[in-house]
Amino acid sequence: MKKLEIVYGVHPLIEAIIAKKNIKELFFQRGLRQTSNAYKKLINLSKKEHIPIQSVSKKNFFQLKNKNHQGVFAFLSPIETYHIKDLLPIFYEKGKNPLLIILDRITDVRNFGSIVRTSVCAGADAIIIPKKDTSMIGSDAIKTSSGALFKIPICKEKNLLNTIEFLNNSGLKIVSATEKSNIYWYNIDFSGPIVLILGNEEKGISSKYLKVSYEKAKIPSIKGISSLNVSVACGVILYEIFRQRKYQSKTHF
Repeated sequence: MKKLEIVYGVHPLIEAIIAKKNIKELFFQRGLRQTSNAYKKLINLSKKEHIPIQSVSKKNFFQLKNKNHQGVFAFLSPIETYHIKDLLPIFYEKGKNPLLIILDRITDVRNFGSIVRTSVCAGADAIIIPKKDTSMIGSDAIKTSSGALFKIPICKEKNLLNTIEFLNNSGLKIVSATEKSNIYWYNIDFSGPIVLILGNEEKGISSKYLKVSYEKAKIPSIKGISSLNVSVACGVILYEIFRQRKYQSKTHF
């Protein structure tokens, strides 16, 4: 039996309910007054889905004492993961113009959660991570993504190089975000199927992945800062992809 994951925070639990995750019971901290619209939405969704609500004392939140739990938690099954080889044909069958994100050794859970949320907002179809040397997909990542982890497939792959070669052979352009380039991100054509690779917070993208990249996208920086935070760089490039694709489809936003 899989170990249940503790999920906390109002917005992550709202997204979990909307995503039809199996929540047996919600636990609210007794005596903690919450009047926000999001809190009311969580209560209403719980009632609509017939999820029991239990009021518990503050001591029941001992595992979350240093977390921004907002006075509510629940237990869920762990986030399900996939293989991109199984998903890619489905994307093409649905007529999608695939946009995939590969994370090379991202270890900071806050960066991971932020990247997931931005990827969902910008219309990415899946996020691919290595089986090892990556941020844990757990309660902290769910919270920092504000529940966006429930809205996008996460693929765990044993060999990222093989995965990149498979995606390249499947018609996707491989683009690495790196300062080791002379081509600015806005000069790259992102109109077709794209794989965007983002690298480790300190070491960047592995050289073996840079070698097989079709394009290398640079975001310049000034005043002695060598590079942007990886989650910020992700947002900059993803919204250039969003802009190009919307412009080409003649859709205003």
